[in-house]
Amino acid sequence: MCNQQISRYWLLVTRPNFMSIGLGRGLSSLIPEKILPPEKTKDPDFTWEAGDNEVLITEIKPNPNQPRKDLDPEKLLELSRSIKRHGILQPLVVNENYELIAGQRRLEAARMAGLRKVPVIVHKTDEEQSLEMSIVENVQRHDLNPIEEASGYKLLAQKFSLSQEEIAKRVGKKRSTIGNSVRLLSLPLEIQKGLCEGKINSAHAKVILSLENPEKQISLYHKIIQEGLTRDRAQSLIDKVIVRKHARKTLSKNPFFAEAEEKLQEVLGCRIKISRDGRVGKILIEFYEDEELEGILGKIG
Repeated sequence: MCNQQISRYWLLVTRPNFMSIGLGRGLSSLIPEKILPPEKTKDPDFTWEAGDNEVLITEIKPNPNQPRKDLDPEKLLELSRSIKRHGILQPLVVNENYELIAGQRRLEAARMAGLRKVPVIVHKTDEEQSLEMSIVENVQRHDLNPIEEASGYKLLAQKFSLSQEEIAKRVGKKRSTIGNSVRLLSLPLEIQKGLCEGKINSAHAKVILSLENPEKQISLYHKIIQEGLTRDRAQSLIDKVIVRKHARKTLSKNPFFAEAEEKLQEVLGCRIKISRDGRVGKILIEFYEDEELEGILGKIG
């Protein structure tokens, strides 16, 4: 392990029921707000061993499943300066192998500040719980960009065979929220990168997803950035495209069908639509009231 001369006071958290904890409570319900001596805690989920609650930074291992990939250099520098002045106010969370569960930004800022040791809470957890905790902690702090959050949910689904409904319960969100988040990963990489960099937001991305063609998605993405379009303005553009597309379909209609529709509409006094599906042709007659139907039948009969 580490230098045997360093005395420690470990807080060991012995696996509380994390699965039942929603996002509203999150890590605050997993770990105590203050580190208390053993005689002052009655919670059977917590046990204690002698030592102190700091560990050498060099002993902390990176989490291979860490959902957070990007750290803002400016914010990291600000946090580093704050740590130099005030120290780390909230301990990092690690597992029994000192693998980081929560606190990546604090750890990196502590390195920048030149700290040798950082306060930690050791949590007895398996890989699945560790990933859940990382996602919850980062979502609570709004530290994940939309793509990182979506990737975290996808990893939970793939690695542990969880449904979106199960993931939603574990992180305290609606199933539709999880589904919409994961859909962002189907966007072209250029757009995903723009989301990570804050060039567009999730609302823009949802509008872009309404277009199926990747080239059209990228075209709208560029237009949003270049013209500074709001979500509503971008949606309005798509609606206009759909209307034009429908109009083109109408114009390209079989001229014989179009002429027949016009004649029938004049005779019957209602809207008529003629179409063909393979070898079968269809005539759709629209009416709203029973009296209209009686009038149509009278004209036909």
